[in-house]
Amino acid sequence: MSLRSDRVTMAHGGGGKAMQDLIQEIFTSVFAPPGMEDQARLFDVALLEPGARLAFTTDSFVVTPMEFPGGDIGKIAVCGTVNDLAVGGARPLWLSAAFIIEEGTEFALLRRIVASMAREAEAAGVRIVTGDTKVVERGAADGVFVTTSGIGVIPPGREMAAHQLQVGDLLLVNGALGDHGATILAARGDMALSTALQSDCQSLGHLMAAVLNAAPATRAARDATRGGVASVLNEMAQAAKVGIVIDETALPLRSEVKGMCEILGLDPLYLANEGTLVLGVPADQAEAALAAMRSRPEGLAAVRIGRVVGEHPGQVRMTTLFGGSRIVDMLVGEQLPRIC
Repeated sequence: MSLRSDRVTMAHGGGGKAMQDLIQEIFTSVFAPPGMEDQARLFDVALLEPGARLAFTTDSFVVTPMEFPGGDIGKIAVCGTVNDLAVGGARPLWLSAAFIIEEGTEFALLRRIVASMAREAEAAGVRIVTGDTKVVERGAADGVFVTTSGIGVIPPGREMAAHQLQVGDLLLVNGALGDHGATILAARGDMALSTALQSDCQSLGHLMAAVLNAAPATRAARDATRGGVASVLNEMAQAAKVGIVIDETALPLRSEVKGMCEILGLDPLYLANEGTLVLGVPADQAEAALAAMRSRPEGLAAVRIGRVVGEHPGQVRMTTLFGGSRIVDMLVGEQLPRIC
């Protein structure tokens, strides 16, 4: 083993032997990128299909704590980027991963994060093909920050976007809402909350592929991360200039999430998710989409939560348990920082 201590030092970001040892022993030995040039050289047969398009996305991750029930910052980084590609109708193929590492970070933690990323990438059917590392002085960062970018291929003829929603479309989700936000809140330990909840962190590429095979007219999909389902629904309504109505009785919420939100005065519709998507599908393909989701482990609890209407364009309303109606607005501010 070439690493001569158990923690990252500034020398590991200095461009010399220590940095080479860090990259080789922690990162490339696990990710096994195709070559060691400064750029990845990529090809997939899907690119040869006339009309195919590339999809490209990027995101940064600063979750606290870095490890939590159901995941860690590495798993979130892979899932988040894979999911951003998948909900746009792309087949995710390649990722890059860049790390900002605070001086003093334990190598053992880095190894766990990298191993988690490799496992999730394999499960999602993508490769981590290039990356970068930077080391900053103690206190200039907070442990490890990860930035991932992703490339996928959108097949010819596939056009998915929020503005394509139409009156009469139905809105579906693939499972329970708010698990990630509630899990992170409990894992921080600030409020002495005890729960068996786990983050819903998961890649959704295979789920989206199943949905699009069964319901090819699917109009739009969004992953409900920061801001939760409420923010995603508002974005969709505003983009399509339609109204959305959701049914409170249909929302898939665990009792633990409901209880935590009641205690703390939070609205579960705004809690972050890391493996939950919202689909807008024509009514005549909704059952096929639900069946496709329920055939996958990522979508066993898929349900319909609402519909697209012509009234109150750009606004989301919820039919309450008591038959009333309330506006579900965009999140103002942030319920919980450093969530992903």
